[in-house]
Amino acid sequence: MTENKQAQPDNSQRFRTFFNLDLGSLKFLSNLRKETRQFAVIGLGRFGRAVCETLYNMGYDVLGADVEEKLVAQALTDKIASSAIRLDCTEASALKEAGIFELDTVIVAIGNYLEESIITTLNLKEAGVKYIVAKASSETHGKLLKKVGADLVVYPEYEAGCELAYTLTKPGILDRFELDPDNSIVEIAIPEEFDGKTLAEMKLRSRYGLNVLAVGNDDKFIINPPPQFVLTKGLSMVVIGSNKDINRL
Repeated sequence: MTENKQAQPDNSQRFRTFFNLDLGSLKFLSNLRKETRQFAVIGLGRFGRAVCETLYNMGYDVLGADVEEKLVAQALTDKIASSAIRLDCTEASALKEAGIFELDTVIVAIGNYLEESIITTLNLKEAGVKYIVAKASSETHGKLLKKVGADLVVYPEYEAGCELAYTLTKPGILDRFELDPDNSIVEIAIPEEFDGKTLAEMKLRSRYGLNVLAVGNDDKFIINPPPQFVLTKGLSMVVIGSNKDINRL
């Protein structure tokens, strides 16, 4: 199955965590229940493959599934999942036979096939699957998925579009995670005017209304850096605050 077009969700962009783990636009993975150990990803297009590969590389047991044999074969060849099978996800009996109903979390990654994604989500809900994540291609599609049982609906195309807009207009912001429409956590490149200054000297809280969570680079971050920490151009800092205050940097 292939991926497609646009959506308008409630909120949220991706945020690259500062613990050496880059989930890219798969921010929703951080919302999955921590005790989860077995996943199924239904739909092996670009989004589904990315979810499979990320979870598998994190050490989880992942079953990939798609109705298209070539996508299943490719997943097996590329070793992006523990196993991969061909099945018609709209058939409850096929899902049951594959053992998908017994898994902790199922991700329905077939957002551009509205009927199939809704029927699949409903089948999973009626079978008692503990946690269902579904990809939506529009706001209406997302609402329908919620109504038939999705615990979490994601809009990757919308999130990617928002991220691009921020990248083009705010090049200093390396990554952003919206807490709500008004507040965010962002990773920002140290501005030139901050170079050589300590956090205490910059007075980010009093001057900008921002709290610094971490400072570092891709290799290592210092969490809750002390006031005497010297900011250096080339590093980045992770701050939390209102979008209005963040945009003042």
